[in-house]
Amino acid sequence: MNDLLYLISGWSGLLLRGSVLLQVGVALGLLVAHRAWRLRWRPSAGSWLRVAGELAVIAALQLACVGFGLARLPAGLLLLVLQLVAVWTVLDGLRLVLRRFHPAAAVEAYWVRAVRPLFVVLVLLALVERLDGLGAVASLPLLELFGEQLTLGGTVLLLTLPYFLVVLSELPVLVLGAVLERLMGMTAANRKVFELILRYVLIGVGVLWLGNQIGLNGTAVAAIAGGLSVGLGFGIKEVFSNFVSGLWLLFEGSVRPGEILLFQGDPVEVRRLGLRAATLWRSRDNVELVVPNQIFFTDTTTTYTGSDRMRRSEVLVGAAYRHDPDAVIALLEQVARAHPRVLAEPAPKALLLQYGESSIDYGLRFWIANPMRNSDISSEMRRAIWHAFQERGIEFPFPQRVLTQASDP
Repeated sequence: MNDLLYLISGWSGLLLRGSVLLQVGVALGLLVAHRAWRLRWRPSAGSWLRVAGELAVIAALQLACVGFGLARLPAGLLLLVLQLVAVWTVLDGLRLVLRRFHPAAAVEAYWVRAVRPLFVVLVLLALVERLDGLGAVASLPLLELFGEQLTLGGTVLLLTLPYFLVVLSELPVLVLGAVLERLMGMTAANRKVFELILRYVLIGVGVLWLGNQIGLNGTAVAAIAGGLSVGLGFGIKEVFSNFVSGLWLLFEGSVRPGEILLFQGDPVEVRRLGLRAATLWRSRDNVELVVPNQIFFTDTTTTYTGSDRMRRSEVLVGAAYRHDPDAVIALLEQVARAHPRVLAEPAPKALLLQYGESSIDYGLRFWIANPMRNSDISSEMRRAIWHAFQERGIEFPFPQRVLTQASDP
């Protein structure tokens, strides 16, 4: 720790030199001017005007470096800022290209979670390399962990690498999954399962590599594992149970991303199967439900996409007793066949269900391709039946009662 404090004090003395302060002032002035220009014109994230502004900053920094060279002044810090701005401009251009081939929201989310933090780390590493050499700084001893000396570089890896393992593993896994889907003819659900399992493997390998880099020995790992086993038995057994349930569901294939399930009486789509919980999308109110994996592992699950995506739907309707049941059944099947979102095979089927108190009750059964659209299609079918009954003069009966007043004896 004393070595680190001594190193920082040396950096402060270096940064207070006149030539360094002049370079810092020029670089900050150009960056502030660029920021003011962005606030004035507000170029959107998907606009090439934004990249043009960054190219103007690069040109200004290049001119500043030339000017410093003509004045025989050191310009190493300005050159470093120029290189970093150039890297950022290339990344921003790549961002615009990706927005043309992928959803803008997904690109922006990955940009905020992965690219920006990674660029900040790159800037810090470049500054350290410029000031004192990255290798010398990384080897500074900082503290002792499980009997092993932990260096400054190992501490930085321990604090940053887990985050980047989780975030950065997303993009290569998605790319590899898309390639394998085309080459091997994988379904979308199988591709998502493969991507999730591969991502877990990458994160696990990265964690093992991190432990080896920071010098954790086998005794320390065994001690951590023993402590975790006690914790699993008491405090976090539900978390561990959900994790194991999620992995089992992935290998079994009963609950996968893209599947349509019946959950709490509503059809839902599995959007994501995570380490602890599954994210379900419910169409009727456009909400996402986060459900622990253990629920699917222990309870009965109704799926509409286990073997195919077809779902049989049913609409109940009553007609007056004076109408011929054969004519009503034929009309109901005709209405179903005319609906554009009802499948022709299997063919719609109307049935006489029972003789009610005020009507003959019928059921119209038909098949649809998308279970998530059942409510919409059923509503459209009821409206079509109402119009068809009105045209044919078929009555929708309702309960009628005749009340008579008894005379006094």
